[in-house]
This record gives sequence, structure tokens and C-alpha cells, in this order.
Amino acid sequence: MARLALIRHGQSQWNLENRFTGWVDVDLTEKGTAEAHKAGILLKETGIEFSECFTSVQKRAIRTLWIALDEMDRMWLPVTRAWQLNERHYGGLTGLNKAETAEKHGADQVKVWRRSYDTPPPPLEAGSEHDLSNDKRYLHYGVDVPQSESLKLTLERVQPYFEKEIAPRIKNGESLIIAAHGNSLRALVKILFGVSDNEIVNVEIPTGNPLLIETADGSLSPASARYLDEARATALPPIK
Repeated sequence: MARLALIRHGQSQWNLENRFTGWVDVDLTEKGTAEAHKAGILLKETGIEFSECFTSVQKRAIRTLWIALDEMDRMWLPVTRAWQLNERHYGGLTGLNKAETAEKHGADQVKVWRRSYDTPPPPLEAGSEHDLSNDKRYLHYGVDVPQSESLKLTLERVQPYFEKEIAPRIKNGESLIIAAHGNSLRALVKILFGVSDNEIVNVEIPTGNPLLIETADGSLSPASARYLDEARATALPPIK
């Protein structure tokens, strides 16, 4: 039986400030660092021997994984960084305070941008302070940086990467850790649990709380799933 641990990064500075973050490379807060330490402790307590780790190319996820692996005394595990596991790109909303944006554009419109499955926010203007088209990391990876993404568009980059690089390892019985972001992990939950387009937008993934999924032998289908920190657990989709 393979195990897959999904960890949303600990609280970031812009989480704290209630700002749309997306692809901006914001670091962890003191609370986020503490959440990452606890995630590592909880994973160590499972006694599972993980064989490999995956994360995005954004420091809040990378640092969360580093801290967790340090707590597990497993910093030697191989780690693959993939831009495909980045957070959703929030386009023209990037950097804006969520409450102020709702006052400006109306709560209903902001809810559509934030929570609809296939409606992206307005695109980020070229030359904006948050324009990452010339960022060295994305030039290195040859990435055409998006100007805005819906959850559907996020899924369209997460799913091919998952199916090619991660799914075969799970089917082979390996136990893996993925440290990523609210929306890239939401995309993975949609894939693994078979969640509908309408229902996936209601799935909330808490920061720094590992979601441990056990899969049947040779399968991607969850046999069981639970958050390791029960006090901060959110509702999970039903296992089909």
C-alpha cells in the first residue's frame, strides 16, 4: 500500500495580510514556520518511510518541506521542484488585499474570481511589479508565465505532470510527500478523489496540516484519507 502526504505550505506573509499571492515568492511567517515544524513531527510519528518528495519552485512550499524533513530526520530524501506545482496565478488581483478588492469590485464578483472553477481573474498587466515573465527561475525552466489562471487552468498544468512523474511511483507502491499550495493541491484532490467541477471549489486545505492518503495496491484510488492534525482538519471529499 502506497502513502501520499499532501502538505499545503505553512502560513505565508501574504496569507497573514489577506492578500492574493499566486506566483509571488512570499516567505513563511513565524506561525507558518511553526506549522511546518508540526507537520514534520506528525509525519515522523506515522512511522512511514517516504522515498521521494515533490514541491513547487516557490520558497514558501520549499521551506515548508525543508523544515518538515528536518523534523523527520529525512533531509537526505530526494526532492524534485516543479513549476507545475506552483500556486494558481491570480492575475490582476495579485498583491491586492482581499477585503479591499471585494469593496472595490463587489463581493459577488470577487467570489466568482476566487471560487469559480473556470473563470480566471483579469490578466496581470505587462510590466507590473508582479510580472514574472523575466524571472530567472522561469527563464531557467523555459516557462511561459501565465497572466491569470482559473482552477481549471491550474489543473491543466498539474494533471499532466502528476500523471507522468508522480502517479507511476504511487502505482509502484512508493510513499511520497508533495509540499505545494492551496490550489495546486486542490487540483490533486480533484484528480485523486474524482471530485466534480462544482464541488472542488468548496474543498479547503488548511496550511501546514499533512493530508495522508493511502492507496490500494497498484492504484491511485484512495483507500483511506485523513489530516494528521485532527484539531485543524477540514472536510474531505467522500472516497468512491
